[in-house]
Parts: sequence; structure tokens; C-alpha cells
Amino acid sequence: MAKQNVEHCCLFDATMRAMTGSGLLIGAYDAEDKPNLMTIGWGLMGSVWGIDIWAILVRPSRYTYECIEHTQAFTVNVPRESMTGPCAICGCKSGRDIDKFAETQLTHERASTVHAPAVPECPLVYECEVIHSNDVLPGKLIDEIRCGAYADGDFHRVFWGRILATRAEPNACELLRM
Repeated sequence: MAKQNVEHCCLFDATMRAMTGSGLLIGAYDAEDKPNLMTIGWGLMGSVWGIDIWAILVRPSRYTYECIEHTQAFTVNVPRESMTGPCAICGCKSGRDIDKFAETQLTHERASTVHAPAVPECPLVYECEVIHSNDVLPGKLIDEIRCGAYADGDFHRVFWGRILATRAEPNACELLRM
């Protein structure tokens, strides 16, 4: 079913449920325009500087980090509940080693407003251009987070993405529960 432009906040609850469930799929192209996906379970959607924003955290060791650094764009693809298998694969395997689209049998299309792949099988897609990035500063974290999330010292970069488009299938709320 064709996606329609919607307000970015209209499906906030469904997006947050998916993120804290099996995760969201971040789409980005590498330097050779190869599409890649990465699963995230952490992120923020809101308003910063009067701009609608998705802030995502990506470790420099990840292939997706290289992709976003190259294109300065990404998509946030909200999968159906039934897509736990592809989310698991995209969260534990590297795009350096495999073609995640082939491995998961998902397809991709170019996003309508940014140079990043979108996943047609996901009923909701946010298209974002990076407007700022900053690194997590170890000395500014409380010990609980530094010792828990960063025991290996691989601190995230936060990519602040301006939401340029939010596209959803007409019945996205119902589809996200499938």
C-alpha cells in the first residue's frame, strides 16, 4: 500500500513501542551507495532548536557510522511487530560482512527527501538529514551508564537528524501490531 505524508508526531506512541520492543531499523548508504540497515533500541524524537528531530546513537565501530558520516542522512524505519527476525539480524550482524537486505529478504527504495534507503515493508518511515553530531563524553556520564553501556570504551556519536518527511501507510497503527 502506498505511503502518505503524515505529521511526524502522530504515530509517536507506536514508534516508541517498536523501538523498545524489537527495535527500529536505521537505513543509510555507504560510499558506494550500498544500502545498509542497523537496529536501534535507543533514540529520541522531539523538537530541538525549533526543529523536528530524530537523535540516534551510533558507535564509531559500526558500519552504519561510516555510512551516516558519508551521506549525512538516514531513515528511521518502524517495523511491524512480526519483523523480529530481520530486526535481530540487523542488530547483530555487520553490513561490512553481509548484505542485510539479502539476508533478511527485505527490499529497499530511495527515500523521497534524503540520500538514504527506506524499507517498503515497514509501514512507517522517517527521513532525516543530519544537522549536527556530537560525541558522548565519558567524563560527563554517571558511573552506572559509563560502566554498563560503555564497558569496552566504544562511546556513541549522537546524530541529530532533521525530520524532512514522515511517510506512513494509511493503516500504520494496525500494521505496526502485525
